[in-house]
Amino acid sequence: MDHPAYELWQTEWCPASHRVRQRLTELGVDCVLRQVEPEPAQRERLQRQTGATTIPVLCCPDGEVVVGEQPIIAYLSSRFGEPELAAAHRERARKAFQKLVEQEMASK
Repeated sequence: MDHPAYELWQTEWCPASHRVRQRLTELGVDCVLRQVEPEPAQRERLQRQTGATTIPVLCCPDGEVVVGEQPIIAYLSSRFGEPELAAAHRERARKAFQKLVEQEMASK
């Protein structure tokens, strides 16, 4: 099995991490997700591995470390261009979110 060359340090609750994961999906870029502690002061492992204490952080195959949503999106755009399936992925995400909201409302 091939090992992904990219690592994304992130959390599930972080909106910026979510948007970076979405862009990686749109681009079809495989990556390993590395979970971090909730508070920046607790992120010794993240800092030791990447030099950063904020998320998201993308570790690239060439050794470059990109910190923050906008720099990561810019990096990915410069490497991969605009994803062909981005609109389709976003529409599916919108529909899934809408369905989730409707289910939540129905259960109340």
